[in-house]
Amino acid sequence: MPLLSGVYLAKKKNGETYYRSSITFQNKHISLGSFSNEFLAHKAYQLAGKVLNTSRYTLETYLPNNHILSFEKWVVLINFRDNRLYFKTPIYIRNRYFEYYLDPQTLLKFAVDDLFYYANHKIMRRGGHLFVADFGMQVNILSRYGIKNFAVPGRDFMFMNGDTYDYRYENIRIINNYHGTLKTVNKGIPVYLSKIHINGDYIIGRYPTEDDAAIAYNKAAEFLMKHGVSKHYPLNFINGLSTEEYKKRYDAINLSKKIIHYESN
Repeated sequence: MPLLSGVYLAKKKNGETYYRSSITFQNKHISLGSFSNEFLAHKAYQLAGKVLNTSRYTLETYLPNNHILSFEKWVVLINFRDNRLYFKTPIYIRNRYFEYYLDPQTLLKFAVDDLFYYANHKIMRRGGHLFVADFGMQVNILSRYGIKNFAVPGRDFMFMNGDTYDYRYENIRIINNYHGTLKTVNKGIPVYLSKIHINGDYIIGRYPTEDDAAIAYNKAAEFLMKHGVSKHYPLNFINGLSTEEYKKRYDAINLSKKIIHYESN
């Protein structure tokens, strides 16, 4: 007996059978998922056909308890219907930006420049962090903006419009670019604090530029690691400085007495 429309029989490695469902729309073959029985797989096929061919189904009408399709697949189908572009990830294209749906209540906004990347990289969430799998590694999506893993929202970077899910480039402002640096303002003039954590925070010094504060952190970190502190300190790479200029500024920095005193103890 032939299977119901849109249903295909498949087998697991252990020989157990299950049912796959798929649909073709605009000459694109779309997998809808795996199901425990033929009836459910067929229902998924029927619902997908309705979503693709009628506008009454929207992103807002998805009801997790009533729909056999996953929300991720729901977004994929509606975007393909409305924008005639197929992506495997839950992306919906808007005017001049696109949305990436983590779940029905959580959508991220991205610039169109990132469309190709997120069309091919699924965003995952763990412990409040958003990351993708890239070349076998878990990569925090903030790294695409030059934001380090240790960065603290509000201190090292900020979302200009207050929306922490708006990852469009114009909405993200980086305040501190380097390890061990913190931008402060003294009488309206920016001053960059350099500090390092040993058994608590130690102030290295205050500097007129962020580069100088980052170099001071490097010098303190290298000094401490060379003189017996077992902690590993990641070092800053200073963009735009030649080796000669870096050495000149490095040599000109005097470490604070507290750092030297700590080492001598």
